[in-house]
Amino acid sequence: MDDFIAAWLRQFEELVAVRHVLKPGAIELIRTLDEFAIPRAIATGSMRVNVEQHLAAHSLVDRFDAIVAHGDYAAGKPAPDPFLRAAELLAVDRRSCIAIEDSHNGVRSAAAAGMMTIMVPDLVPPSEEIQALCVHVARDLHEVEELLRAAVTPALVQKSIVG
Repeated sequence: MDDFIAAWLRQFEELVAVRHVLKPGAIELIRTLDEFAIPRAIATGSMRVNVEQHLAAHSLVDRFDAIVAHGDYAAGKPAPDPFLRAAELLAVDRRSCIAIEDSHNGVRSAAAAGMMTIMVPDLVPPSEEIQALCVHVARDLHEVEELLRAAVTPALVQKSIVG
């Protein structure tokens, strides 16, 4: 079993190193966050090196104010630790944060941290439990960007966490 897990992890790391796909709408959302001067962080269970490789492949390394990755917190998702650490690094009240998540455990984590959570489902659609933890379930990041533009005025701009 140990050999299988080690081989699987090697294969996964090889795929991550060469497969750098952004979700539709990611660039537009980042531009809007820039436009409104909204700081943002990544809160992930992935290894920092993988996150940085992915961001570098799209010239996005400098577009995030903080990265909270595996090893930067005590307990991973669905515990709130990754999101609480991200809010701490941004020096913002967690209740002022918008967390954008694509997984059930990510939604649970962000909601447990007390953040306004928007889900953009990836592989698994939201259950009733997950929908109840979200302020909105969006079809994609284009919709999130539209929501942000509709809701934000310069006087109301707070902090944003992209998880």
